[in-house]
Amino acid sequence: MIDLAFISVIVPKSMAGSLMEDESISYPGCVAQVFFYLLLAPLDFIILTIMAHDRHIAICSPLEYGRIMHKGTCLEMVAIAWIFSVFYATLHTSATFANTFCSNIIHQFFCEIPHLLKISCSDVYLVEVGLLALSSSVVLGCFVFIIRTYVKIFTAVMRIPSVHGQKKALSTCIPHLTVVSLYVLTGVFAHVIPPSDASSTLDVVSAMMYSTISPTLNPFIYSMKNKEIKAALWKLLKLTFSSTVVF
Repeated sequence: MIDLAFISVIVPKSMAGSLMEDESISYPGCVAQVFFYLLLAPLDFIILTIMAHDRHIAICSPLEYGRIMHKGTCLEMVAIAWIFSVFYATLHTSATFANTFCSNIIHQFFCEIPHLLKISCSDVYLVEVGLLALSSSVVLGCFVFIIRTYVKIFTAVMRIPSVHGQKKALSTCIPHLTVVSLYVLTGVFAHVIPPSDASSTLDVVSAMMYSTISPTLNPFIYSMKNKEIKAALWKLLKLTFSSTVVF
C-alpha cells in the first residue's frame, strides 16, 4: 500500500502533464507533492526496518515470536512510524517552502527538494544543513539497525544443522534484503549526484530510479516467494515462448 501511494504521488501528475503537454503544477499542488513524498519515503524505510526486526525474532527466537511480535506490538511500531513520518514531512516541507523562490521553473518531472532549493533566493545554507543532518540520521540509524539485525540472523542461520533449514530461513530474508538493497542503492545513487542548473538525463534517470522503479519492483520481489504466482509466471513464459518459436 505504501509503494502504491508512493508512486501515486508522482507518476499520475507526470503522465498527465506529458499527455496533455502541460507540465505546470500549482503551488499548493507542489507543496502537497513534497509533503506526501516526504511522508511516504521515510515511512517505507522505517517499515522495512521493522520487518528486519520481525525476521530477526522469527529466526533467532522462534519460540518467543508469538509473545514478542503480537498484534499490539506490531500496531505500536507502525503507529510510531506514522507519527514520526508525519512530523518529519511537516518539518521538512515547512522549512523548504519558507524560502523565497527566484524562479518558478524546476528542471525535474516532479517537485524535488534539491531542485526547489536550487531556485531559492533565500539563504538556505542552514536549512539545507539541518534537513540533511535530520535525513541522514534517520536513514543511517535505520540502515545500521538493519545491518546489525542481518548479522545476527546470518549467524543464527549458520548454526542450523540442516541445509534445508538454512535455506528455509534464508528464503524469508532474501526478498526483504533485496528490497532494502534496491531502496538504499537507488536513493544513494540519486542523492550523491548534485542537481544541475539545467535539465539533464542523469538527473531524470536518478530520480526515476528511487521514486518510481524501486517502489514498482518491490511488490514483484515479495511476490516471487508465492508459489502460485511463480507457477503462473512460469506458465505464462512457457506459453509466450512456445507461441513465438516456429519450426
